[in-house]
Amino acid sequence: MDQALFHLINEQWTSPALDLFMGALSDMKIWQPLLVLLGLSMLVFRGFKGRAFVFCLVFTIGLSEALVVRSLKAAVGRPRPKQSQTVRLVQLQRATPKILTLLQQPRVHYSTTKDLREPGAGSSFPSGHVTNNVVVAVFCTLFFGRWGALYFVVAALIGYSRIYLGAHWPSDVVATAFMAAGLALLAAALLEWFWRRTAPRVAPELFARHPRLIGATAP
Repeated sequence: MDQALFHLINEQWTSPALDLFMGALSDMKIWQPLLVLLGLSMLVFRGFKGRAFVFCLVFTIGLSEALVVRSLKAAVGRPRPKQSQTVRLVQLQRATPKILTLLQQPRVHYSTTKDLREPGAGSSFPSGHVTNNVVVAVFCTLFFGRWGALYFVVAALIGYSRIYLGAHWPSDVVATAFMAAGLALLAAALLEWFWRRTAPRVAPELFARHPRLIGATAP
C-alpha cells in the first residue's frame, strides 16, 4: 500500500505545473528571505505575543532538529525511495536570487545507480521538512487560533511535496506529522510550565502583564 500510493503520487499524478509548484514548496532557500521578514515583523510589531511566538518556535524547532530528527534518522536508517528503487525526481533550475527559479521549468529525471548508493541523502524517517512545518502549524494554532490553524494546509502540502519529489514514503510523512504534533504540544506545555514557574521571580512586572506565555493575547 505504501509503495503503491508513493508511485501514484510520484509517477502518475504529475504535471509540469505541479513539478514547479512542489519543487518550490520543498526548497527552503526560496522562502528564507520571506521567513526572516515575517520573524522580524513578529519581534518588532507584535509585542510580547510576537516575541513569545518566535521564541517558542525557534526553541522547539532547534530542539527537535538537534535531539529528535537526527537521532531517529540514525536509529531507524530507513532508505529514501531513490535509495531503494528507481523513482521520478524533480530538480529546480539554478538561479540567483533563488526565487528566480520559479520562472524556469524544473528538470525531471529518474534516479540512477548513483542515487541508490548516495550516502549523504539521510534517512527517510522522519522528514525534517514535515517536522518543522507541523511544529509551526501547531504553534500558529496555539497563538493565533483558527487563522493560525490555516498553516496546517501549508504543512500538508509540503508533506505531499516530499512524496511527489521522491524524497519520502507516504508512511514517513504521516508518521512524522503525528510525531511532530506531539513534540510541539509537549514543548508548549514545558515552556508554559517554565514560564509560570520562573517568571514571577525573575520578571514579576512582566509576568503580571503576561501570566501566560503560550497564546498570550496582551500587547
